[in-house]
Amino acid sequence: MPDTFLLTVIFIVLTTIITAFVKGKSRDRCLIDLSGDEVDLEMISGKNIWGRLIVESTGLEFKYSEPNKDADGHDEYSYLLYKAEYAQIQSIVLYHDKLDKKRKEVRLKEIQKTHNPNFIRRSKRKIRNFFATVRDAILEVINLFVGQAKKFTPAQAVSGGQDKYVNQMKDKLFGLSATAYEPLLEKHIGKKVVLEFLRNSKVEEYVGVLKDYTAEFIEILDVNYKKEGQEIRKADFVVPRSVGLVKHLAEDK
Repeated sequence: MPDTFLLTVIFIVLTTIITAFVKGKSRDRCLIDLSGDEVDLEMISGKNIWGRLIVESTGLEFKYSEPNKDADGHDEYSYLLYKAEYAQIQSIVLYHDKLDKKRKEVRLKEIQKTHNPNFIRRSKRKIRNFFATVRDAILEVINLFVGQAKKFTPAQAVSGGQDKYVNQMKDKLFGLSATAYEPLLEKHIGKKVVLEFLRNSKVEEYVGVLKDYTAEFIEILDVNYKKEGQEIRKADFVVPRSVGLVKHLAEDK
């Protein structure tokens, strides 16, 4: 009979290495698209942060254009939002009128390419989705293997502590694997859609081009965005899927 303790240790080591590699490379695509630009972070609590967005695998940093003097008198140069705090995000907004001429031209070209994707752009997305599906399938096989291994391992051979640790490692792997591939949304990428957006218990509707989506976020381009008490401004924005849902197609093509 194989040494179950040794097998558990090997599994834990391999899973830790895979998890560390995937986690280190994993950054949300919707957030990455706004990286490097001056954006507004709107929190569900009503708090607002302005700064140049830097996206890391463990969270976000908003670099201030100039030091912010705190109430206690010290200077603050950036704001850190950890991944565990993503549930507090209302939206991340990129206002077009805050872009310089060069970045505005780049952004407008991106909107046009997204709305009218060429063959290469469509092919790249299909290939990416294919490999994401393959990755998910591999992780499913790992999950099945672990489940079967536990079935054929005498219960007394693996301590409760080992079993608990194995389950924790599995959860980490599958948490990283979430691609949120969704055929219902996928076929509308690059099209104008209506996003229903929940703010202060009220539903707002925004029409824009669906650029991308992930397990946690949706990215909409070229929106006439309006906050209470402010004028309408052209913007691109990323919203958590917990507060924003694509509910309608806004064009027939």
